[in-house]
Amino acid sequence: MKLPLWRAPGADASTPIAPGVTQAARFFHGFLEPASRDAVLSPWIESPQPPRGRTAFRLEAPGRENVFVHTGLIPYVVSHMEKVPYLGHTLTRWQVGPSTFLALPEKGARLMNWHLTLGDGTVRDVVYWPELQTLDDIAEVRGGNPVLFPFCGRTFDRGAIHSWRDENGTTRPMPIHGLARQGDFQVTRLDERGFTAQFQPGEEARASYPYDYEFTVSYRFEPLALFVELRLRNLDTKPIPWSAGHHFYFTLPWNEARTRADYFIRIPAGASLRQDFENGRLHPGPRLRREESLASKDLIDVFHTALKSNAVVFGERDGEDKITVHLGPDRVPPKSAVVVTWTQADDSPFYCVEPWMGPANSPEHKAGLYQVAPSETQSFLVEVSLK
Repeated sequence: MKLPLWRAPGADASTPIAPGVTQAARFFHGFLEPASRDAVLSPWIESPQPPRGRTAFRLEAPGRENVFVHTGLIPYVVSHMEKVPYLGHTLTRWQVGPSTFLALPEKGARLMNWHLTLGDGTVRDVVYWPELQTLDDIAEVRGGNPVLFPFCGRTFDRGAIHSWRDENGTTRPMPIHGLARQGDFQVTRLDERGFTAQFQPGEEARASYPYDYEFTVSYRFEPLALFVELRLRNLDTKPIPWSAGHHFYFTLPWNEARTRADYFIRIPAGASLRQDFENGRLHPGPRLRREESLASKDLIDVFHTALKSNAVVFGERDGEDKITVHLGPDRVPPKSAVVVTWTQADDSPFYCVEPWMGPANSPEHKAGLYQVAPSETQSFLVEVSLK
């Protein structure tokens, strides 16, 4: 079978564009649709620049405008974006090297799935998504990464659940985990490495959170990592409170031959807390070791706080595969930042490791509650990476 030619325009056909070009050609031959195989791979010198030590090329092919390949430290890192139908909706799918990401940015800015294609052709799920019949109630789906804004978990006002008291003493409704996961978003950036989406608050959201603001969720996808930033910009004349977070559903176990007991988690926490679901108060949690089995019931519904490092690591006890969640760019995050560990049942195919700005019910007890001054912007950055 004759392979298509991907060489710089004008180059001699016997001159490879980079070491291993035949492998790249075979890969692209399977990746491109049949009508798009007459493609040219030319040097890419415009923005975005490739990482140091790599050479970047642009693949020019009909219907494939957003395909890039980097050669060098990570051979043939392909970035590609496309639209795919799913249960009456249109998802966006990104392929970045061996990773594939699927999201529905317009609904809750929801990352739905992240899976990895391994060297032997098998696929490993990183971020879990269940099999569904409908997306009518996507906010309640246990999968992906629901965005928690403006507050995480259950809020209370003097014992009344699903409510909070604003700066004027007014009691307002607040659903569990806030307003964003069930909200509509408008996409403001969409490219081959991710997206940015802005929250469009409806009447319910405005009644619950009566401020003038811009809240955006931005994802950047890498071959073995993702970065997600939550940004709150204050357009009002008074401070705006917030304490946001993420609810990542990670596939676990990711090896069918293993059980949850074969996995560990290492959280550099100085203290742990739990919430009383009757009144919202926080009280001391269990005494945990620095490294715990993910089968431990002591981890369920725990806020791990007073973090001595921003890196939380979990993975196989006797294997090399690990996932690291970083809270923010600083080596030590703010004292009130928490990581929440939770799963639904012993046999659930997922485990949640959730980076939050602060513990649940922050408007009442104030721990982890931040105020954004008028005309100011605050952000919360999280990185998830594979090893």
